Amino acid sequence: MSKSVIVTGGAGYIGSHACKALRAAGYEPVTFDNLSTGWEDAVKFGPFEKGDLLDRARLDEVFAKYQPVAVMHFAAFSQVGESMKDPGKYWHNNVIGSLTLIEAAVAAGCPNFVFSSTCATYGDQDNVVLDEASVQLPINSYGASKRAIEDILENFGAAYGLNHVIFRYFNVAGGDPEAEVGEFHQPETHLIPLMLDAISGKRDALTIFGTDYDTPDGTCIRDYVHVCDLVDAHVLGLKWLEEGRGSRVFNLGTGKGFSVREVIDHSRAVTNKDVPYVEGDRRPGDCTKLVSGSERAIHELGWTPDRSNLAQMIGDAWKWHQTGHYDK
Repeated sequence: MSKSVIVTGGAGYIGSHACKALRAAGYEPVTFDNLSTGWEDAVKFGPFEKGDLLDRARLDEVFAKYQPVAVMHFAAFSQVGESMKDPGKYWHNNVIGSLTLIEAAVAAGCPNFVFSSTCATYGDQDNVVLDEASVQLPINSYGASKRAIEDILENFGAAYGLNHVIFRYFNVAGGDPEAEVGEFHQPETHLIPLMLDAISGKRDALTIFGTDYDTPDGTCIRDYVHVCDLVDAHVLGLKWLEEGRGSRVFNLGTGKGFSVREVIDHSRAVTNKDVPYVEGDRRPGDCTKLVSGSERAIHELGWTPDRSNLAQMIGDAWKWHQTGHYDK
């Protein structure tokens, strides 16, 4: 019988890709999702259990039913701009929800916890390649909430022996090369799907938020990682924990940053279509440049982000975009 893994947020973008990777690795991914931002038709690779992280009784039921060897925790609100306007929503859902989940895992005797954190915990540190030892200075409620959950995991590790791997990752992009699942948010906030919507006429134009950043072309720079590379790292992190190698933090990125204008230029080459865009003001909470140092994941986990180039990320996203899933 396959070992079960509870995947919170498994009906979402990254979670659904993680479920596919887990199934390919021989696990049974059990999606736990309240469908507030996820999609039930993305649950294709294992059982679905509808529930909310704030519902401890429901969590206890699911842990008892599947007796998982691990939790892979993706469920969270993640819009930086919204987190600046409504911090209470982020602290309540992300932090209290995660604390409830962690307490349920400990009570059920589930020994391993893989957590989806973010580079937003580092804040705005320009001209620095960020590694796991970089100071964490989040500048928005989203990053601050994720940092708080990291602290909770450290505390529960010390108190109860909860083994955990924390992944701080950068801008996730692309999609399943077989187009079984892909990136779809409502409302959409991520650059590449917004850009593809503009290319295909599903929106009038892409808005470039800020053209006066201290970068070569004035637009902010981000480190993009292919979603399939990202979830491969999560499976490696799970195996790391099962081998008893202890709790660890890993950054996931490529060490290369691309500006918004560079992403637009690459999309023209991949799709052979122009990108209609307009220039807008900066969004509150956005950093100038975020680039990862991921040597630890490469050397310790044996992670190889070989799909994380813009041509493949945009190409895989475009393939998903053309399937018509966005029209549902």
